[in-house]
Amino acid sequence: MKTLKQSLNENGIKVQINNKLELAFNEALKDKEFEEFINKLKIDKSILVKYTSLLKKSCSEYSNCKNCKNVLECKNEVNGHAYLPILNKNKLIFNYKACKYQEKIYKDTAHLKNISLYSVSREVIEDVSIKKIYTNDAKRKEVITWIVNFITNYPDCKKGLYLHGNFGCGKSYLLYVMLVELAKKGYKSTIVYWPGFINELKTYFEDNQEFNSIINHLKNTNILFIDDIGAENLTSWSRDEILATILDYRMNNNLLTFFTSNLTLEELTNHFAITKNGEEIVKSKRIMERINKLTVDMQLISKNLRN
Repeated sequence: MKTLKQSLNENGIKVQINNKLELAFNEALKDKEFEEFINKLKIDKSILVKYTSLLKKSCSEYSNCKNCKNVLECKNEVNGHAYLPILNKNKLIFNYKACKYQEKIYKDTAHLKNISLYSVSREVIEDVSIKKIYTNDAKRKEVITWIVNFITNYPDCKKGLYLHGNFGCGKSYLLYVMLVELAKKGYKSTIVYWPGFINELKTYFEDNQEFNSIINHLKNTNILFIDDIGAENLTSWSRDEILATILDYRMNNNLLTFFTSNLTLEELTNHFAITKNGEEIVKSKRIMERINKLTVDMQLISKNLRN
């Protein structure tokens, strides 16, 4: 049990602390913007005085938002968000709240949640639009027409696409557009950048549950797009244990699969045939048989749009 002296000392310390808190708060109130911000909160001063430093940060971010015209101009710590307080049982809880511009972005890109990404940055698909497809080259017409027809007729489509062609001609972009348009309709799909994925997959060797979860997702996803196949560092493991397993399942279950590559089917056959174990043409042909059954082969030769 506390003695009277201990209780008086503790009460004295509390009074000193409260006085200091109130002095700091009153000093902050001399700033007109801070005073305006506090008045808008309409919260009792006895609560506010405990959070002066955090409230000053909130006020600064709130002030930044008042004259901001888009998220590109955002000066706050978290882009498109302001650090603001909420009263909860006589305590202030501070969280980042999206501004109206960021909320619009979230709304406009909500459909992208329907696309799963492996070794692909979300930013790659955020600005994708069917209106931005390069159409000033007649050699692109056949492929663009095929993709537009696929978007129109899905889910009544039987085969995916093996799209090959020169570097930078927009093969991947066209398939990004297709999947984004389908995502707007609520259809789910998965994009895998194959060379990066194979390298990253090795990091999951010690986590069998996560490893199996990833492989099962690629086997079962409604639409799978394997980007830049043939550019990976080939091993027997990546070909036979990973790719063959995925494609075999998808072929047997009639699941739509897409590929882009800089290699023709014949060149891809040669790519899969050569590993450090030597030439393995039979195993290569097994892979190619599945790709042929899953896809229509089309070529896109056009100007390098990256230049």
